[in-house]
Amino acid sequence: MPHALPENGKIRTAVVTGGHNFQVPPFYELFRSLPEVDFYPQAMDEFTADAKLAGEYDVVVFYHMLRFKPGDELPWYQNKMFKTLETLGREDQGICLLHHSLVGFMEWPLWSDLVGIEDRTGNKPHFNQTVNVKIEDKDHPITKGLSDWSMNDETYEMASADPEKGNRILLTTDHEQSMKTLAWTRTFRKSRVFCCQSGHDYHTFDDPHFRRLMGSALRWLAGRAV
Repeated sequence: MPHALPENGKIRTAVVTGGHNFQVPPFYELFRSLPEVDFYPQAMDEFTADAKLAGEYDVVVFYHMLRFKPGDELPWYQNKMFKTLETLGREDQGICLLHHSLVGFMEWPLWSDLVGIEDRTGNKPHFNQTVNVKIEDKDHPITKGLSDWSMNDETYEMASADPEKGNRILLTTDHEQSMKTLAWTRTFRKSRVFCCQSGHDYHTFDDPHFRRLMGSALRWLAGRAV
C-alpha cells in the first residue's frame, strides 16, 4: 500500500521534472529557502505512477518539457502518465507551471487549457537576457508587496496570455524578445493555477524577488495566502 504524505503543516509540494536538463542544486535550493514548503522532487513517470497519491499534494510544480502526446506509440507507463494527468484539477489542488513546462506537451489541448494559451507553437528561446519585470497587478496576494525588478533569465518569444481567456495577468515585461506576460493565474476545473515564464537557471533561482514571488505563489496555490 502506498505511503501517505505526512500532515506536517507544511505545503506538500510535488516538483515534477523530465525532458529538459536543469541546474539541480540551485533549483532545489529555491524550494529549500522556503521554510513553509515540504517539497518532493520526482520525474514525471514517478509522479504519474499513482493517481491517488498524485492527488494528495497540496501543490504540484511542473518543470518539465516532455513533447509527446496521447495517441503516440508509447510504453505502457507513458500511456498511464496521460491518464493520471487527465485527473488534474479534479481535486482542490494548486498547480504551478514553471518556465519550460509552459511549452511541454505542445500538441495536447488539455495542456494548452491548463496554461491558458491556445497556440503555444513557434516559441523561440533567448538565453542570458536582462529582463525588466513589471508588477501588472499589485492587488493579487502573489504580487502584494513586490516592486518592479530586473533579473537575468531566458525569455520565450511566443504568444502571450490573453486576459479575455480567463487569465489574470500579474507580471509583464517590455523585453523585445519575450512574450509580454511573464506570470498569470487562472482556474482549471477545481484548481488554482499559477503560470510563470521565468525560471531558467541560478540567476533566477537565487534572485530574492523571484524567491519571494515563488513563496507567495505556493502559499496562494495551497490556499494559505493572507
